[in-house]
Amino acid sequence: MKNVLRAGLWTLVLWGVSGCGDTSSQESLKTGDSPADAASVGKNAESGQVEPTVEFVSPPLTAGEISEGWISLFDGRSLYGWDVPAETDWHVESDSIVAESGAKSLLLTPFRLDDFELRCDFHLAPGGNSGVFLRTADGAADPATDTYELNICDDHPTHRTGSLVGRHVAENVPAVAGAWHSFRVHCEGPRIQVWLDGKQIVDFTDQSAAIRLTGRLGLQMNQGRVAWRNVCVRPLRYKALLNGKGLDGWHSVPGSKADFSVGDGLLHVAGGPGFLETDETFQDFALRVTARINGAGLNGGVFFRAMLGTEKAPSNGYEMQLHNGMKNGDPTQPADHGTGAIFRRIPARRIVADETGFFTAVLIAQGDYFASWVNGYQVVSWRDTREDRENPREGRRLAGGHLSLQGHDPGTSLDFQAVDVHEFRP
Repeated sequence: MKNVLRAGLWTLVLWGVSGCGDTSSQESLKTGDSPADAASVGKNAESGQVEPTVEFVSPPLTAGEISEGWISLFDGRSLYGWDVPAETDWHVESDSIVAESGAKSLLLTPFRLDDFELRCDFHLAPGGNSGVFLRTADGAADPATDTYELNICDDHPTHRTGSLVGRHVAENVPAVAGAWHSFRVHCEGPRIQVWLDGKQIVDFTDQSAAIRLTGRLGLQMNQGRVAWRNVCVRPLRYKALLNGKGLDGWHSVPGSKADFSVGDGLLHVAGGPGFLETDETFQDFALRVTARINGAGLNGGVFFRAMLGTEKAPSNGYEMQLHNGMKNGDPTQPADHGTGAIFRRIPARRIVADETGFFTAVLIAQGDYFASWVNGYQVVSWRDTREDRENPREGRRLAGGHLSLQGHDPGTSLDFQAVDVHEFRP
C-alpha cells in the first residue's frame, strides 16, 4: 500500500500558476490569494489550531552541511512549511512531494530568497511539464519578467529542460522524463548557475531591465505527474557576528547578572538573568546559530527585533527558544516550547537536538512570517497576525531590532560557536 498524505490535512492557500504548456516561450502565470498561516504541530498561539504530528525523518544533510546553514524544505512526510494551492492535488507519496491532477499551480515557500544555493531531486512523467521557479514575484504573470523558471519539459518548442523560460536557452541537455534526476542551482546577484546530475548546463548573468534579485521559491505542476524529494537550500551571504576572540560588536545590557566570556573560540554564557546585545540592528534576515546547552533542562534564548535593552526592560523582542528538554521522553512534547520555538507564540513541533552537544538552528524572520530549523529540520512555520506594536511582547513588530543572547537564570551554562546573519534584500 502506498504511503500517501494529502494536502487536505494542512492549512491551504489558493495559488494558481500555469506554466510551460503553451507553444510560445512566454508562459503565462496566475497567482491568487496571499499566503495564510502555515500549519504547525501543537497549539498555534494565534490561530488556536491543533495539527497532527508526523513521523520524523532525518534531513538529507551531512553534519558539515548543517553547520553551513543548509535547511530541508521537505520533512519527508508532509507539506509543512509550504503554501499549498487547494486547486491541485499536492500530496506526499512514497517519501516524495507529488502532484498529478487538478489545476496548474505552484507549491511556494512563504518566504523570499535572494542569494542562495538550492538542490533537489525530481521525477517527471513522460510527456509531462514542470519547473523550479526562482525568485518569484507575488502575483507573477510573465516568466520573462516576474520569475526565473528553470524548465523541466523535454518537449517544449523553445525552452526545453534546463532553460530559463523567456530568458535563456540551455543547449545539449539530455531528456529527463521517466527517471529521477538532480538539480543544483546557485543564485548570486544577477548570476544563475545550474547543474543537472552534476554537469553544469546553465551559466547565465541577467543584464536585462527585468532582473530579479529576490523572490519566492516554487515547484510547478503544469502537465503530468511530477515528484520531488531532497529539497534543500542555504542562504549564501552569512556574516559572522562572533569573532572567537572578543565581544566586538556586542554590549551587555545594563543590569545583566550573566557572565559573557570568550575562550577557545567559543562565547560562554554563565549565570543570569542577563543579556548580550548586538550594536547593530537587523530587520529581515536568516540567522544561523551553532550552540551547546551544557546540561539537561537548561535554558537560553536568542532574542531578535528587540528594542534597545535597558535595566528595566532588558529583553523586549521576539525570542527563539533554546531548550532541548521534553516531556515523557517524547520529542513531540517540548518541555518548555523547545529549541527553535518562538517563545510564548508558537512551540517547536518537536525536539530535534540532543540535550547536550552542539546543534545548529536557523531562523528566517521576514515581514510577519517566521520559520526555524534545528539541524536542518523545520520546527516552526508561523505568521504573526497581531496588531502592530513597537514591543514584540505586546504585538507584531515589523521594524528592525537588536539580536540578544540570553543568560536565563543562575544555572545557565551555554556555549555559542557561531552567530551569523544573512540580511535579505528588500
